[in-house]
Amino acid sequence: MTNYPEEAINQTSNTVAKLPLLAAVVALIGLADAIYLTIKHYTGEAVPCSIVEGCEQVLTSSYAEIAGIPLAIFGAAAYFVAFALAILAAFGNRRAWMLFSVQVVLMTIFTAWLIYLQAFVIEAFCQFCLLSAGTTLTLFMIYLISKFSRYR
Repeated sequence: MTNYPEEAINQTSNTVAKLPLLAAVVALIGLADAIYLTIKHYTGEAVPCSIVEGCEQVLTSSYAEIAGIPLAIFGAAAYFVAFALAILAAFGNRRAWMLFSVQVVLMTIFTAWLIYLQAFVIEAFCQFCLLSAGTTLTLFMIYLISKFSRYR
């Protein structure tokens, strides 16, 4: 075990302890986005697309549901799990952070697939889907920062 000066240990621990809290906040952004899209799906209201064109094309495509269930519900569940694991990790549960990392890697892989579908199959983008992708990639980056920091 390396002997770091006491101040360096406390500084490293404080920095890393903040990563799970940051991840929890980011996961809440994804959860809000997914809940919004789920509500719009079930109310049948059009989703305003003010930044990019194609929201309706993406959200009404055959790829927007699995077995009649909108992908947004799966997204909400994934973000909720990420949030819960990040909160547990913030209170010192290392196993929760390990599970968080698995969750985020799986979310990132699925997000890459969805971006591929939007770009090359549907040929349209949804700004709310892109927000979700950015949120997932941010969670992945937080995980990578924690992995490559001195905290293990």
